[in-house]
Amino acid sequence: MMFSSLWASLALALALPAAVVAAAEKKPPPPDLPCTIHSPAGNFFDLRPLQLAPAKSSSKVVQKELELGGWQARGYDYGANFTVNFCGPVVHNLTDVQGVDKELWRNVSAFYDMNGKTYSIGSANGNPIFRGRKLVLNYTGGSPCDSNNHKRSLVSDLEKRASDPKASAESPRRKSTIISLLCDSDHVDPKVTVAFVGADESQCSYFFEARSVHACAGIETTPQQLGPGGVFSVILLIALVVYFVGGCVYQRTVMHQRGWRQLPNYTMWAGIFGLGKDAVLMLSSTCMRLIPGRSGYSRVSLNGNSRSRGIHSNDDENRLIDQLDDEWDD
Repeated sequence: MMFSSLWASLALALALPAAVVAAAEKKPPPPDLPCTIHSPAGNFFDLRPLQLAPAKSSSKVVQKELELGGWQARGYDYGANFTVNFCGPVVHNLTDVQGVDKELWRNVSAFYDMNGKTYSIGSANGNPIFRGRKLVLNYTGGSPCDSNNHKRSLVSDLEKRASDPKASAESPRRKSTIISLLCDSDHVDPKVTVAFVGADESQCSYFFEARSVHACAGIETTPQQLGPGGVFSVILLIALVVYFVGGCVYQRTVMHQRGWRQLPNYTMWAGIFGLGKDAVLMLSSTCMRLIPGRSGYSRVSLNGNSRSRGIHSNDDENRLIDQLDDEWDD
């Protein structure tokens, strides 16, 4: 009966982790982080290293791209070069972007300059997608496709479409960008090479191809989970909690114990505590005996032997003095 509550508590504690693990397995996987994605086959892709930021970098190539505002792509016969960033806006603070409200200038992820004017070809988007087996990043909401059209704000366009669906036909089409990311393990520095593929006749859609080692499938780094030692520690902790709480309740309600005797197996724990206390006292006394006494001090005996020894030595001295006196008189 002494260990019955202990075994019952351990059985309950061992059953709890299995239930917790079973419940955790039913939870859906967490959503992908910005600029990351899992392919339909389960491979993990992380494009965050391709995103340029104003932070310092030791790479001279990256420093050059930062000075230009983003990754560069030559337009060749298009008549303009393009500046692109991945999953975030370009590094430079753009001004006077054609057909885009001022509060949205800082959200431009791709643009080009032509005839002294800046045209946006898409706003920041941190959600890459898969079209078949192709990893694609899409930017929308750029400058109006018709360069002769007056400036229209994205916010006013959305509000007008919501209030009057017929007005959507009057709203200008806006430039957009599609970037196809291809795996190339040879591209280490620079991290990515962006090439302009082409644009449609209306100059509304722009197509790019980006080659990078970061477009290859990688290993997802997840937060460290409990190992075998951690699982065993959790089970042991739960068992101890159930043992002490359940034992205290049993001793108080059934056995009507009070004070320290409410603890389960109080006699056993009291004996263990007493044994430990005796061991500590024994070790401390042994260590004290090994410490040498300081000069000028004598060790005090507990049974009074030192005092009696001192009395006997005084008597011997007196007897010797008397004997010497008698011899001197003779």
